[in-house]
Amino acid sequence: MKENYHAIGLMSGTSLDGLDMVEVTFNYSTENQWDFTILNTKTLAYKSELKEQLIQSKQLSGEELMLLNNRLGSFFSIAINDFIIEKKIPKTAIDFIASHGHTVFHQPNKNFTLQIGNGAEIAAKTGINVICDFRSTDVALGGQGAPLVPIGDQILFNNYDICLNLGGIVNLSFSQKQRIIAYDVAPCNIVLNALAQQLGAEYDESGNFARQGNINQELLSELNAFTFYAQETPKSLGIEWIENHIFPLLEKSSLSIQDQLCTFVEHISHQLKAAFPTESKTVLVTGGGAWNTFLVERIAQVSNKTIIVPDEKIVNYKEAIIFAFLGVLRMRNEVNCLQSVTGATKDNIGGAIYLGV
Repeated sequence: MKENYHAIGLMSGTSLDGLDMVEVTFNYSTENQWDFTILNTKTLAYKSELKEQLIQSKQLSGEELMLLNNRLGSFFSIAINDFIIEKKIPKTAIDFIASHGHTVFHQPNKNFTLQIGNGAEIAAKTGINVICDFRSTDVALGGQGAPLVPIGDQILFNNYDICLNLGGIVNLSFSQKQRIIAYDVAPCNIVLNALAQQLGAEYDESGNFARQGNINQELLSELNAFTFYAQETPKSLGIEWIENHIFPLLEKSSLSIQDQLCTFVEHISHQLKAAFPTESKTVLVTGGGAWNTFLVERIAQVSNKTIIVPDEKIVNYKEAIIFAFLGVLRMRNEVNCLQSVTGATKDNIGGAIYLGV
């Protein structure tokens, strides 16, 4: 079996920052360890029209959603081909493209999840094998289909007690009694970005707006009272839950946006304090929220943990790297989705493969 893989990983997150692309190699050593090397990276922002369609995707008709699925697959294809030309990547060297796709629906309680960005379109237009739809098998097995990153955390980033991702949604993973525990903790950039946009900014740079605000204890108590936070793991969050619970609560608030941001940062910090195992000490922080210095400061102060923000490429591209690694495991027919994380009836191997033509 191959011990060296050369892949392109794609990630389109719920915060709609854009498409993350990473060219990465993976090598299996004689010590039964995987290591990786990042060769090239790029983030391509969505044009306003496409971004708006993705925002509104849940309201589309079936036909319109299929058209958007194809349009996004075409966008991914063009982006990859341009990336390969720009970075002078020999196309024949690439074993596969691993694409997370863009999540439109995530309702595992109803037995479905949907990530669009047509994998067949990508394979046809790049001529490279594509692995996509990583979540559906796990959901079919009764799991949450999320989070999927923890197996990569366990294998590639196991020198930290906790791996924390501050993306559109906060999720974490850690080892406990030789099991991997991981779940979605709370909304993050989906909410913080939406509030910052009311102040005319795409996002709250460095958390400066939140830093200007004050914590409102009444709103904080209301946020912390949602039953999701008391649920046992495994559990995951979708945009639907945030739209149905968080946004209505904030919309009826008479607080300034700065106070709402400050209070929501405190909410995230308190939920993480409750989620972190007491014996843990070091926390690796990645995702766009790692650059929100106010948020990172509050997490450190509230939880009393050592927060480590790594190299910029790891912060920005860790999820794309790990989805590429999930692709490696899929190509090897090895488990890439853990029962202990998702609650599925068994460990499983997720990912549909489209052959490049």
